[in-house]
Formats: sequence, C-alpha cells, structure tokens
Amino acid sequence: MASGFFAILDDIAALMDDVAITTKVAARKTAGILGDDLAVNAEKATGFLSSRELPVLWAITKGSLINKVIIVPIALLLNIFFPVAIKYILILGGFYLAYEGVEKIIEYLFHHPKTAQQVIGESKTNDNDAEKIKVKSAITTDFILSVEIVIIALGSVAEKSLSIQIITVSAVALIATIGVYGIVALIVRMDDAGHQLIKRSGNKGFLASLGGLLVKSLPVVIKLLAVIGTIALILVAGGIFAHNIAYLHHLFPHLLAVIKEFALGLIGGLIMVALLTGGKKIYSVFK
Repeated sequence: MASGFFAILDDIAALMDDVAITTKVAARKTAGILGDDLAVNAEKATGFLSSRELPVLWAITKGSLINKVIIVPIALLLNIFFPVAIKYILILGGFYLAYEGVEKIIEYLFHHPKTAQQVIGESKTNDNDAEKIKVKSAITTDFILSVEIVIIALGSVAEKSLSIQIITVSAVALIATIGVYGIVALIVRMDDAGHQLIKRSGNKGFLASLGGLLVKSLPVVIKLLAVIGTIALILVAGGIFAHNIAYLHHLFPHLLAVIKEFALGLIGGLIMVALLTGGKKIYSVFK
C-alpha cells in the first residue's frame, strides 16, 4: 500500500515536471502574441473616467476569463476530432482583427473630431452605453487574441499526452489573463500612483519628481498604446494569414516578415471594410 502511494506521488511529480517544461516552452512561443495582446487591451481599457477605470478593467478581465473557459475545451476537442477547423477559425478571427485595426486608421484619417460641445453633450447621455460598447468590443477582441494564444500553446504540446495538453494550455491561458490585465491595471493607474507619491512627499524631493513624471507620462503612454495597439491588431492578423494560408506563406519569401505581415493585415482589413460598407449600403437600399 505504501509503495503504491509513493508510486502515485512519483507519477504526479513527473507529470508536474513535464507540465512545467511544456508551459515554459508554450509561454515562450506565445510571448509575441502576449505582447500584442497587452498593447491592444491596454489601449481598449483606457479613456474612461478615473473612477470607472478599475470596474471597467475588471469587467473586461472577467470576460477574458470566460473567453478562456470557452476556448480551451473547444480547442482541445477540435484538435482531437476536427483539427482542420482550427485553421479556418484562426483565419476568420484574423479578418476581424484586421478590420478593427484598419477601421481605427480610417477613423483617424478621414473622420473629423467632434467639437467640445458635442462631446460634452453626448457624454451626459451616452456614458453608460459607450462604456458597455467599449467593454464588449474589448472582450470580443480578447476572444480572437485568446484563440491565437491557445492554439499556439496547444501546437507546442501537440505530441504530448492529453493530460499534459490540458494542464499546459489551461496554465498558459490563466497566466496570459492575469499577466496582461495585471500590467494593464498598473498602466491605467499610473496617474493615481503619481498623485499619491506627490501627496506623501509633500511635493518635495525625488518621490515628488517621480510622481510628477508618472502623472505627465500617462497621456503619452495612452497615445502610444493607441498607435501600438492598432499596429498590433494588423500585425497579428497578417501573421495569421501568412502562417495559415499556404499561398500567402510562400508569397514574397525574401520580404521582411514584419513588412509582409503588416501588408497582409492591411489588405485583409481593407477588404473587410469594403465588404461591410457595401453590405450596409445594400441593406439600407432594400430596407
């Protein structure tokens, strides 16, 4: 009995060692997409009133966790019974990300900003609706990025046993959510941390200077995140197209990968914008 018990413990220890190794490998392979995920979600989690930043971020984090709970078992089942479907799901998700990125660029280039009076007038009536829309958009984008993270993690342990696949992919999904949104929380509260440092130091010395730097840096960081997040959306989409569509994968082999992926994402986004714009016009005519 005792030898059997210790044999079980030995098996569990061996399994945990394997999981630790595979999780490390999977996390390394998903590092790039996690960086893009951070940039995209940090940009989407900003732009709210200070009192609403953490509640909104918590709502997005809960949505992200629910996304992972849905994606992980479906990805594992598809990998067993219908692996080819994963590729097409990724491509469809790529078109969504490309559309979001290109739409932001078009919005910036061609749509004129509203006057201060319009913004104030709308904010009084539409704050709650705008918040819900942005949270929903962030969770939808997180869903697509989560699919990419889970698939890459699953691909890194494809030859392992099912138990190792389940534990590794689940661990990567959980680490991705906690890590990304934990860092996002630190970013959006930079100014509050700065104000606290200034207050506690009596606006004197190094801490006051550091606090002032944090306060002044937040608007710059938010603007940078908006740009980086948009570029990340297009690059992730282009990467999905390049890695999952054979013709595109072998197209222009000597072109720098980042340029090729950005171009593919941009083209995919423009196609989606054209299709959706045309579809809306046709729908309005028949309506």
